[in-house]
Amino acid sequence: MHISEGVLSGTALIAGWAGTVTCTAIGLKKTDTSKIVRTALLSSAFFLASLVNIRIGPSSTHLSLLAPVGLILGWSSFPAMLVALFLQAILFHFGGLVVLGVNTFIMGIPAVLVHVVFGKMMRSENRIFSGIMAFIAGTLAVMTGACLAGVFLGLSDKNFLEAAKLLFYAHIPLALIEGAVTSFMIMFIRKTSPEFLS
Repeated sequence: MHISEGVLSGTALIAGWAGTVTCTAIGLKKTDTSKIVRTALLSSAFFLASLVNIRIGPSSTHLSLLAPVGLILGWSSFPAMLVALFLQAILFHFGGLVVLGVNTFIMGIPAVLVHVVFGKMMRSENRIFSGIMAFIAGTLAVMTGACLAGVFLGLSDKNFLEAAKLLFYAHIPLALIEGAVTSFMIMFIRKTSPEFLS
């Protein structure tokens, strides 16, 4: 869901940066210093998962791990994703520094939302229920990110609305894959390191 440089209007860029700066500040305030290693680990996983990009018009799609990062880190997802996306921008020219605020916001908001909505469900005594909810969380996180990318594209230029629709539909199969990956990861974490979900 990286949006490329030179695509968005100044208004969209400012809105993205304002949202990212605000949410990152909240994330840093809520980050427990004893869990910095966990945050760094998930930032690295997010960095690696989203390296394989498939171009779709002015944006791209890729595995993101938005839901697992959000379910485990909560608000700390924002600083974790900001660092990962910054490194991708300077090392591999994915997205770019100007659109870094928008790209972070597009991926950070779904991560926080799944944490708020589904976080407690991951600790349910019923493992099957947690797995199903994790699948739904993973699917919804990707589709929410695709919708946000479409909103920023639409705000910039009405001509991008067709590209935004294409972006949304192209993310449906990816969302299902991401849901399955999220479900597997949460079930595995519940079995091996349940404290990660605390």
